[in-house]
Amino acid sequence: MKKILVVFAFTILFNCQDSKMKEEITTPFYVGTYTKKDSKGIYKYELSKEGILKQVGLVAETINPTFLVKSNDDKTLFAVGETNKNGTGFIKSFKIEKDALQLISKEETGGAGPCFVAINEENYIVAANYGGGSVGLLKAEASGTLSTLLNVQQHTGKGTTNRQKSPHAHSAWFHPTKKEVISVDLGTNQLWFSTIDTQKGALVFTAQKTLQMAEGAGPRHLTFHPNNKWIYVLNELNNTVSLVKEKNESYYVDFSIATLPKDFTAFSKAADIHISKDGKFLYASNRGHESIVMYEVNPENGTLKTIGYQPVLGKHPRNFSLSPDEKYLLVANQDTNNIVSFKRDAKTGKLTFVSEVAAPMPVCILF
Repeated sequence: MKKILVVFAFTILFNCQDSKMKEEITTPFYVGTYTKKDSKGIYKYELSKEGILKQVGLVAETINPTFLVKSNDDKTLFAVGETNKNGTGFIKSFKIEKDALQLISKEETGGAGPCFVAINEENYIVAANYGGGSVGLLKAEASGTLSTLLNVQQHTGKGTTNRQKSPHAHSAWFHPTKKEVISVDLGTNQLWFSTIDTQKGALVFTAQKTLQMAEGAGPRHLTFHPNNKWIYVLNELNNTVSLVKEKNESYYVDFSIATLPKDFTAFSKAADIHISKDGKFLYASNRGHESIVMYEVNPENGTLKTIGYQPVLGKHPRNFSLSPDEKYLLVANQDTNNIVSFKRDAKTGKLTFVSEVAAPMPVCILF
């Protein structure tokens, strides 16, 4: 009888440990959505060590949380509300709990249609207002509570295409090593450079102020090379990636390459861009061609060589993300309501399909 009890105890212990191991080998991530149809807000998913995707469920009901970012301590999640209420959208902060997000605060972003949010080490937050053509500045407390809007930096000017008749700030980024904010404006066809005046709580233009991109380029997002010297700008309208460098404290465009094959003539517009931590491979998404373009980075000068196109197995890949260990690349296909995972070969940069899961109008993946 004692032997049976011992065996039984060991079986329970093993099963508990096995269950715990299974829990530990999944990586959680959050998905921002458009709530125009079936979606109700922000959803939580899991990625297994084999690359299998699983939906956990809805974690916060909120309108159009189209871009998400976490605080530096991973305790708070910030989400834009891409709306226009009396000329402004909103940003919300949520306390991260196991399978829920608890609302902490909500503040205005200072312009219509915020579609991007970023945070720096000092907890300053910038929100890019696409409709308003501006960038809102806020600050978060350690508790996750947002300050009221500190400052709005309004962009001016226009480009040459139908999408560029007025400013449309599409993203805003904190430079990883400089006290600098780089705002990407699709409408004015420029990058805008600022610093934060911490005394006044305001964005102040640098001496250069702007960098003009190629006519009709329509810059949307960017990513920094790990050497922090090279910036890759994704241009939505002319479907290119531009390498931006700095010389004598002034930025300039050094090189550009197409995101599409030469023989592709149908309509397409680029969306998102990311680089591997080792700086060897760069990826960008094409909405229309429905692909992830893969580039190899020249370590000497940062120029790019196209090494292939991976079909995303869906339509309108607005956003994608590399998993924390970079073994997988996950794509959010907005128009086919699915997220797809691909295994990434760290040596070749190539992608291989692994898994797919349903998601309501997904437009942002945040690990």
